Amino acid sequence: MVEPQPSIAPHPDIAPLAPLLGTWRGDGHGEYPTIESFDYLEEVRFGHLGRPFLTYRQRTRAADGSRPMHAETGYLRCPSPDRVELILAHPTGITEICEGALNVADGALHMEFDSTSIGRTSTAKLVTALGRTFQLKGDTIDYTLRMAAVGEPLQHHLAATLRRAD
Repeated sequence: MVEPQPSIAPHPDIAPLAPLLGTWRGDGHGEYPTIESFDYLEEVRFGHLGRPFLTYRQRTRAADGSRPMHAETGYLRCPSPDRVELILAHPTGITEICEGALNVADGALHMEFDSTSIGRTSTAKLVTALGRTFQLKGDTIDYTLRMAAVGEPLQHHLAATLRRAD
């Protein structure tokens, strides 16, 4: 569940990110050298509280809808018109801080993130780097995720296409 949206406009600092607000659903594909490839269903919700950040909530299920697979929750910030920050917590014992470039042109929004910090509990999988790309055009978000984990170098892990659901 996402927080109810305030009746006020989003904070001016996140105005470039306002097109992300709402619920997005779609499907994706994952692969990595240490696991079998898989397909999944995904829902992402971007919300706001009138403060200088967006809330972010992500959930995935197996492609047949039979079981939950992953979840993330956090915040998206825009400290300057061309920079973005993504702060996430994963239930697998990992925290992720990513920073990157924001480009808004011709009605499209492009964000390119690289991790600056990965936190882990003592029982979490060894993840050493993450990178994400988000491309919003109209009512479609395409994204990819790169990961370096369990001794493997940074490489493609996930790709999905999400469409506005609300």
